[in-house]
Amino acid sequence: MANEFYALLGRMKYITRWGLMRNTFSENIQEHSHQVAVLAHALALIRRDILKLPTPNPDACAVAALYHDASEILTGDMPTPIKYYNPAIQDAYKQVERIAGEKLLSLLPVALQESYAAYVLESDGEITPIVKAADKLSAYIKCIEEQKAGNTEFDSAEKATMAAMEKMNRPELDWFIQSCLEPYRLNLDQL
Repeated sequence: MANEFYALLGRMKYITRWGLMRNTFSENIQEHSHQVAVLAHALALIRRDILKLPTPNPDACAVAALYHDASEILTGDMPTPIKYYNPAIQDAYKQVERIAGEKLLSLLPVALQESYAAYVLESDGEITPIVKAADKLSAYIKCIEEQKAGNTEFDSAEKATMAAMEKMNRPELDWFIQSCLEPYRLNLDQL
């Protein structure tokens, strides 16, 4: 039996994000997943080492973030305004994502499926909230980068994403926003 899982993961670079928006530069889910992994790791470390709050293993958060959009290899990237249009669409899309995730897992050797399941299906109740916060943070950073390039198309997305992050009530996310977000607005010389 061929194990197609890894070959399919390699196709993440072909799935673009922000399909409904005019982009100054495109972003694919492979690039996005890397950024979310870096941010999830940072948020978990902030939670543990700065805020002294209970937290799951930061390394496990980073790994989970690498796979958080893996199902999109099969489904494509559903634009946020559609995905969250109403509860029925949101529930249906979560079901589609789960089926796609289970399909991906079935392409692994049986001995590895359990090890990947929590990452691909986003089923770890402690890790998933940190990854979701990092995912929103990544979206917000994309908005900043587009605005720096003069693209006002992302103005309303920036406001909506900040509001969504504020509603998450994640102290590690709040700390990052207060302490680390402003430098994303700087250019290389300013950094």
